[in-house]
Amino acid sequence: MFESAELGHCVDKRDYDREVAKLRARLLDAQMHVVERAEFPVILLSSGADGAGKGDIVNILNEWMDPRHVQVHALGEPTDEDRSRPPMWRFWRRLPPKGKTGVFLGSWYTAPIMDRVYGRVGGSEMTRTLAEVTRFERMLADEGALIVKLWLHLSKKAQKKRFAKLESNPATAWRVTAQDWKDHRRYDRFRQVSERALRDTSTAEAPWTVIEATDARYRNLTVGRTLLDAMTKRLERGKRSATVRAAPPPAAPIDARDVIEELDLSRKLTDAKYDGKLPKLQARLHALAYDKRFRDHACVMVFEGNDAAGKGGAVRRVTQALDARLYDVVPIAAPTEEERAQPYLWRFWRHLPRLGRFAIFDRSWYGRVLVERVEGFAAEPDWTRAYREIVDFEESLVRSGIVVVKLWLAISPEEQLKRFHAREKTPFKRFKITPDDWRNRKKWDAYQRAVCDMVDRTSTEPSPWHLVEANDKKWARVKVLETACEAIERVL
Repeated sequence: MFESAELGHCVDKRDYDREVAKLRARLLDAQMHVVERAEFPVILLSSGADGAGKGDIVNILNEWMDPRHVQVHALGEPTDEDRSRPPMWRFWRRLPPKGKTGVFLGSWYTAPIMDRVYGRVGGSEMTRTLAEVTRFERMLADEGALIVKLWLHLSKKAQKKRFAKLESNPATAWRVTAQDWKDHRRYDRFRQVSERALRDTSTAEAPWTVIEATDARYRNLTVGRTLLDAMTKRLERGKRSATVRAAPPPAAPIDARDVIEELDLSRKLTDAKYDGKLPKLQARLHALAYDKRFRDHACVMVFEGNDAAGKGGAVRRVTQALDARLYDVVPIAAPTEEERAQPYLWRFWRHLPRLGRFAIFDRSWYGRVLVERVEGFAAEPDWTRAYREIVDFEESLVRSGIVVVKLWLAISPEEQLKRFHAREKTPFKRFKITPDDWRNRKKWDAYQRAVCDMVDRTSTEPSPWHLVEANDKKWARVKVLETACEAIERVL
């Protein structure tokens, strides 16, 4: 892959100055169109060999483009905050919104390559990580992002010469470190691993462009032209797709089973049993939260269910058992303007808990395959691919030590109607009933089909769905606490 980049290219200074003047004008014009239309973000990775000028490229682009609309992220070793969350967290939180350009100097490729070169992971682990990266980039592209991946290449001889030149000048000597020379001694291994990474992750939606970087002028012009060409083609494509407002035709459950209909919603607890079980379960959960072993884990609880199924009451029984400093309750409503400018999973990644803490989601990322599917807010290709993306998301949480507890609180249509009327008649509960609740009730069957599909496609061994019979609130609250305790205990 790197052979063709080693031919060597030189650009005359006069030709360079003339070409830069034309390129800057066109690049700035394309950037302004991206900003004005705000239909997609531009994600640029500046990667490659040490000494090839990855940082210089960032400075050049800030000079040639309007820096107000360019977000630069120079990422080194993960911080303590980064290490307390899944590895991709620090990249998700830095994704540029639509209309902006995000430049990553150090990206999601750095750790897999370094870990493999230095033998910290085996070949199969690198394969798994690169497959995860590929799915991540495909998801970004499906959400509309333009991904430009640049690999700046230097031969071993050219790299050694570049390091020596930098070290000979007191003003630039700081740019060459002991680690750079250590990596140089492993140049052949870096080349082998990097070629594999590029080959395995160069896809139609996110291809790699390898640029020979021996001559800085040639490198700069090629980077600028590559970015300009990518933005121009993306702008010519027009808007990715219009939002589909009409609901797609209902789909039958995958295996023809209705897992909700199979629940025994008549299950109940007497007041005496409830009063006996609740405090014991809350004490059990409290003890688990302070278990020394839990410091290496975190817990994400997902509360979904029918309207008026008692999610809020169940959440309160969980939080009553926890120190308020150890949890965050994240209520999910319609996305804000800031959230609509990002991939739909972005607003959930940003709320992931640190190790030793809980994040409790009242509604969640499953809105994409429930309300957005049924109400037609998401096109069918979008909510269909979301199943795989959600499973990937949850698997990454589990691999990082997060216990994922997913709860669906189910009630019957009759019980829902009873609770709706009770809310309307109770002054302090009137805020809980809205016209949307009544409208959603008319689509009961469509929602139930969507729930069955959701359970079929996203209930996995590491993060299974737990269906909670919720016609009786006391039964539901106790089952929620039992489920959370058992899930954490299995991991510990």
